[in-house]
Amino acid sequence: MFLRNCWYVAAWDHEVADRLVPTRILGEDIVLYRRTDGVVAALEDACPHRKLPLSMGRIKGDTVECGYHGLTFDSTGTCTRVPGAEKIPHVACVRSYPITERYGLLWIWMGEAAKADPALIFAVDHWGDPAWGVNRGESMALDCNYLYMTDNLLDPSHVSWVHQSSFGGVQAMEDAPLETTVGADGVTVWRWVVDAAPAPFYAPFLKFSGNCDRKQHYEVRYPSNAIIKAIFVPARTGGEGKPLHEDVFLMDSYNFMTPVDENQTKYYWFQMRNFAPDDLEVSRQFATSVRGAFDEDRTVLNAVHKGMANKRTPNLDLKIDVGPLRFRRNLAKLIASENQQLAAAE
Repeated sequence: MFLRNCWYVAAWDHEVADRLVPTRILGEDIVLYRRTDGVVAALEDACPHRKLPLSMGRIKGDTVECGYHGLTFDSTGTCTRVPGAEKIPHVACVRSYPITERYGLLWIWMGEAAKADPALIFAVDHWGDPAWGVNRGESMALDCNYLYMTDNLLDPSHVSWVHQSSFGGVQAMEDAPLETTVGADGVTVWRWVVDAAPAPFYAPFLKFSGNCDRKQHYEVRYPSNAIIKAIFVPARTGGEGKPLHEDVFLMDSYNFMTPVDENQTKYYWFQMRNFAPDDLEVSRQFATSVRGAFDEDRTVLNAVHKGMANKRTPNLDLKIDVGPLRFRRNLAKLIASENQQLAAAE
């Protein structure tokens, strides 16, 4: 079900400050906290004595003290104190997870610690570029399997029906053909929509009036990270391989799906834009509109998860599902290969 030797978002960095923060990732309970030097640590959220969650205990300096009998663990998971015991049992330890900060997010490695290379974290173009604005997003809990979210983010066509008042608008979009590109690290589905009215969400921010050419670029990389690129240029100036018009609108939406377990997903996001880099009001408008659109997705995907669990009748795949199906198939191969390697090593 899950690829483990990769980075997942565990939380926003500001969510882990002066308290123990419990979370659940890939079906594993984890507690996050900051040491006195500001470095974040991630431990298995269960004291090995009676399995009380360590998140029900307390921070003591750089360590975590269990709230039941006081066993204490450092950020490596090593037990440093067992009250009343002359010797600490060698099995008194908990798993620690590699974790690092980037883009305002905390990234956790759920697989073999020796393979945790921060260079493998999803790269964000234009991060730190003073000409680009950033709309720092939120997080959202969805009652669906994470693969329904990756399906959704490889499906430009759904915006015409789910997001008619924001990202979409049926006019000229439903008949525009989709292109699918399969790469070593993921799948991209894209298309140009020519000479159409701009979608309601984007229209107020365009530097030109009238119709536009619009590129929808939906890219999901394994296991569950995505970049959605919105490109708007004046009508009849766009197209694949053409230089972008000087009045081009660019918005890159970064989306990170962290599986809680097989039935729940935690969703994190932020957007980069090529205009109004310091305009807080523009960021506020983006945040409100994006949250509203993603709530529309959540409603649909929660219902899809329930509907697809009904095995009495089969579901139907369409031509528009080529990208999601290829992504699922390739991810399944990666997971199977990883499982084989783990089995061989045991």
